[in-house]
Amino acid sequence: MNINSINPDPTDIRPILIVPYMWIGDFVRGHTVVRVLNERWPNRPVDLLATPLCAPLVDYMPGVRAKIVMDLPRSRLAVAKQRALAADLKGRGYGTALVLPRTWKAAIAPALAGIPERVGFFGEARFGLINRMRWHEKTFPRFIDKNAALALPEGAALPQPEWPVPQLRVSAEETARWRQANGLGTGPAIALGPGSAGASKRWTYFPEAAQMFAARGFDVWVVGGPGEKALAAEIVAAGGPRVRDLTNSDLRNGVLAMASASVAISNDSGLMHIAAAIGTPTIGIFGPTSPYHWAPLNGLAATVQTKTIVPCQPCHRPVCTMNNHRCMRDIPALDVFETAQRVLLEAGAPAAH
Repeated sequence: MNINSINPDPTDIRPILIVPYMWIGDFVRGHTVVRVLNERWPNRPVDLLATPLCAPLVDYMPGVRAKIVMDLPRSRLAVAKQRALAADLKGRGYGTALVLPRTWKAAIAPALAGIPERVGFFGEARFGLINRMRWHEKTFPRFIDKNAALALPEGAALPQPEWPVPQLRVSAEETARWRQANGLGTGPAIALGPGSAGASKRWTYFPEAAQMFAARGFDVWVVGGPGEKALAAEIVAAGGPRVRDLTNSDLRNGVLAMASASVAISNDSGLMHIAAAIGTPTIGIFGPTSPYHWAPLNGLAATVQTKTIVPCQPCHRPVCTMNNHRCMRDIPALDVFETAQRVLLEAGAPAAH
């Protein structure tokens, strides 16, 4: 009996493999699929493929049995690595693979491994690689909905108002150890995520916002990867001694920073989705991308956009082609600061004084 059957077979205990999107935010939001599978197939373990970068996230994902770490390059087929991965998968006894990306390359290893049922949307004409093709992808405009739809029978309605949000569980003991290891106090802190995958999504007033929070008694942490070091230095220089550069090459550091913060303020990025999935009050700053599709998904979340009418918004482009970046430039630091104040009050956390 296949995964798209209306009445799943309760005696089926074959594990299920998820091939997720490997961008950090997409990887986190893909956890919704895990939750749907756990509900429909409680006797079938769920495993996740992960890149070395995303692998730490799996440790915080409930309902996942194991992670299979792969290092496949984005820019080439890497046939030898695909075959090695397929050999690993073949020995694990998977009955089903859910291939979330629409690319041809994402479906190669599950097909080579001979996984009997390989489910995915049509994508790049993947006939044979995907043997249980799903159609009507455009009827699910949001990323979170279309992924969850793959784990449901064809034509099944999505629950309303929306699918359960992604969820990461981080223990208080681990965050306490992280604070101690980094020499951080126990008071309220604002985590800032100034990075993003595209330059057009980067808000440029993080230094001013850091200064506002620090002046009102908050500790401020700049969180991100090595690529954000220069931004972090600029923010620290503007904000003063209460502002710390916590950028790091280990994504686990970002998870623990977001879990420890009183509120997270971020561009539309992986760190924003991590904070929201943990349950940290989260503010997403949106310019070229759509909050409808990519807003942080938790009840303590808010989005900030410019109050200026920008006809080209949203463009979803990585670089501003209008050469003025008004969709982000016209969001003043005060708007973000006041939104953070409101979110903190709603969450019952101390506000700035």
